[in-house]
Amino acid sequence: MHTIVFLDANTLAPGVKLPAPDFPHRWVDYPATTPDQVAAHAGEADILIVNKVRIGARELDALPKLKLVAVAATGYDNVDVAAARAKGVGVANIRGYSVGSVPDHVFALILALSRNIFPYAEGVRGGRWQEDGQFCFHDFPISDLSGKRLGLIGSGSLGSRVAEIGRAFGMDVVFAGRKGHAAGEGRVGFDALLATSDVVSLHCPLNAETENLLSDREFALMTKKPLLINTARGGVVDEEALERALDAGLVSGAGIDVTRPEPPPADSAIMRLARRPNVLVTPHVGWASLEAQRILADQLKAVLESFAAGGRINRLD
Repeated sequence: MHTIVFLDANTLAPGVKLPAPDFPHRWVDYPATTPDQVAAHAGEADILIVNKVRIGARELDALPKLKLVAVAATGYDNVDVAAARAKGVGVANIRGYSVGSVPDHVFALILALSRNIFPYAEGVRGGRWQEDGQFCFHDFPISDLSGKRLGLIGSGSLGSRVAEIGRAFGMDVVFAGRKGHAAGEGRVGFDALLATSDVVSLHCPLNAETENLLSDREFALMTKKPLLINTARGGVVDEEALERALDAGLVSGAGIDVTRPEPPPADSAIMRLARRPNVLVTPHVGWASLEAQRILADQLKAVLESFAAGGRINRLD
């Protein structure tokens, strides 16, 4: 009999029910778990499901029965995979489930910013249309996507799908080479991409190489004053540097779905940015269409059943 514990079940929408795996088990859900509650909540678990709860060496030391950490997401920077491997604990994640949802969210942000959808809607609600008296009013600039350069940092399933949509809009789509390295075939140098793109969209994981990937130096390269879209991880962008770039006009606007930490403190740079008309901040919901969450649920079931049968679906260890 396996004991399965989901430490932060409320990270999934209320309408999403995880299907029970087809092996004998006891399942325990906790809506949320703080760092000091991990040992108490998961002490009996041999299978642990987490979305964003941190599982590092200290937590692993406190969970002697644990055999598998199943991350209910693609990103797994909250789990110390090396420490888990050293203790013989498997780690698995979910892959490809949001390949429809995240790219849709990316273009929702791009279109809302490039066409100033929210300022115009606010103007209508505030009576600006009647005040102007014409059939339309022109308080905010509107820009088409066709012919614009879309620079993508990250070429996995999400970045590739964003590229497909961008091309359908008539955009010139380019992928960045690794920062500090030669561009490589079919790619644009990292710095050159920043300098020549009208929209820069991030689709890379958070790791030692990508932490603060965009900071003051990188924003200073953005001579075309692009829109910046981040649906990857908050730590990839230096948020205070982004605030300075917006102040200096180096970036024309930003669509942000991820922050560090989440939720951000009320007095943080990202919350100050959220009050600007040329910035849209959403609460890490780019992945969260109901369709994507149902795919996630089915894939999680397959991961658990594979583990119970001795398989290694989606293993990271």
